[in-house]
Parts: sequence; C-alpha cells; structure tokens
Amino acid sequence: MKAYNFNAGPCVLPKQAIESAIEAIRDFDNTGIGILEISHRTPGWERIMAETEQLWRELLNIPDDYAVMFLGGGASTQFFEVPANLMKTKAAYLQTGVWAKKAAKEAKFYGEVEIVASSEDKTYSYIPKGYTIPTDVDYFHITTNNTIYGTEIHEDIDSPVTLVADMSSDIMSRPVDVTKYGMIYGGAQKNVGPAGVTFVIVRKDLLGNTGRPIQTMVDYRTHYTEEAKNRSMFNTPPVFPIFVMHETLKWVKEQGGLEAMYKINKEKAELLYNEIDRNPLFVGTAAKEDRSLMNVCFVMAPGHEALQDEFFKFAKERGMVGIKGHRSVGGFRASIYNACPKEAVEALVACMQEFEKLHK
Repeated sequence: MKAYNFNAGPCVLPKQAIESAIEAIRDFDNTGIGILEISHRTPGWERIMAETEQLWRELLNIPDDYAVMFLGGGASTQFFEVPANLMKTKAAYLQTGVWAKKAAKEAKFYGEVEIVASSEDKTYSYIPKGYTIPTDVDYFHITTNNTIYGTEIHEDIDSPVTLVADMSSDIMSRPVDVTKYGMIYGGAQKNVGPAGVTFVIVRKDLLGNTGRPIQTMVDYRTHYTEEAKNRSMFNTPPVFPIFVMHETLKWVKEQGGLEAMYKINKEKAELLYNEIDRNPLFVGTAAKEDRSLMNVCFVMAPGHEALQDEFFKFAKERGMVGIKGHRSVGGFRASIYNACPKEAVEALVACMQEFEKLHK
C-alpha cells in the first residue's frame, strides 16, 4: 500500500533531496567520509553553506542589505531572540494562533508587548481585520501561516514600523516581497528541509540598536560576518539539516521557483477545499477568505460527528498518513506543503468521496 504523507512537520520532502541525503551519508563530496561525520571546516562544506545562502537569496530575491543565517534551536528559540535583538522598549504582536501567542509571551521578558488584535475568541479560525498597527513600537510581529488552525495571511502587508514575520510553515510556498519585512524567520521542517535548522533573514541596519548587552549566541551579529566562510558557523552548525535544505531548495528552483510553486500549491489547496465544501460529511473550520494553502483543517459536518473515528480508520487503511488534527482542536488536518504531490491530494479526495458513498 502506498503511503501519502500529510504530516504537519516534520513532513514530506522532495524525493531527490532524500536520495541526495542518503548518498551524502555514505560519501560526501567524494571525500570518502559521510555528511554526518564531515568537518564543517572542509572546503566542500563551506561551498554547501555558500550555495545554500545563495539559493535563499535567489529564490526570494533577498537584497544584499539583509543577512541570511542558519541557526539551531527551532523557531521557538527565535521567539526570544527576536526581541533580544530588536526590541528597545515595546513591540506589537498580531495573535492568530498558538505559536503567535507563545512568541508574544517570550517578548514580554524584554519589554512591553501590545496585542493589536487576536482571533482567539473564535478558536483562531480567522485572521483579524481592520486593526491599527501602532507607530510607537520597535516592530510589529506576525505569524503568516497557522499550522494548527489552518489560516494564512496571503499578502505581504504594509506596516508603518519594522515588520517581523514567523514564516515557518509557508516560506517558499509563494513569492514574498522581502523588502516589506525587517525580519523573516522560521523552522525548516515544513517547506525547506528537516527539523534541526532555523532560517533567519534580517535587515542588517536593525542589529545592535537595543542598547542592551546580548548573550553571544543570541546576538545575530555573532552569526553573520562579512567573511562569507564564517557565516552561520560561529559554532558547529546543524550540518545534515542544512545539507537537506540545500538539496530541497535546488528542487524548488528546478520546479520553476516560487511563482511555479505558488501555482501548484493553489491548485492542490483548491482541489481539497472544493471537496470539503461539496462533501456533506465534512466541513472546513477556517474562514474561507483566510484558508491556508499549506494546512487544510476540517471536521465531520454537524450530524455526522460519530463518524470521525471510522473515517480515521478508513483513511489510514488507504494510506493517508498524518491527517489527524492537532490535539488542541481535533478533527482532521492535511498538510500539503511544497513537496506534497498533487497525487496525494487526489488520493485523499478520492478517499473522502468513497467514504461518502458508504454513508449516503
């Protein structure tokens, strides 16, 4: 039986990235030594680091006045590293889900935090509208895609202050105007690699302005030097996750870049959302205008709640992996990131249609 991977993260990766990683474990760069054992100071690895940064810059059209870093600790570590590096006295946060709420909590260790709007009143099922971004803050923080609740900010918003975005789960899924952001960060384990490495893109002039001393490893200036070979290598970097990221970004480029990925992602999401809206057994949980292209959340329709466990079993028997909703909301969630093939979405739709026929 073929398995279709809808896990929310770590999640599906391009097959060619996996194959390259397997080969690199055996022998990296014809050295006779595997990637898990190689020194990060070898010329071959320095080349991979430089190429990975260049792929980021090319795919996202990142200007030269932005630093690009690959760090450990996950996006949750950035929840406190962001205010440590950027907050002088006050920051504003848009609260659109669990991770956005956790980011705001960590920022409070460094200064005042203003929640400009929140969708917690309706279980984060929509993106707040009509709020005003304060101008007396050091930055405005948003989470562009909410994996748990299946909502997404689909456009690069205009902000009167420095805009900071956690793009953990939708980075590289669509074109982004990086110049509208002071900083973009996220964990790799959705669209750009496996767990273990975090990307940080930050405008250089924002660094070193807080007036407070910052711990060496927390200070972004530690990890980005003008000498290219030392970037992101103050200490030993997460070598293997970065290598898989390198191979994943090569795959994205081969697909045609972010315009092509965006077209494919919209097609996959439309296919699944159309079935949810058509099928009388299921109903979507996110406001239609805010539905995520990456994480499709749905539940049994009213009157059919008792069928939930039966559908889980039914879908599992047909190879659907990872469609159980987050434990905090229940129901179902199909994560259809970049590397999730259209074939997988078609298989899930067919599964839902087959289940419907059994319960007419």
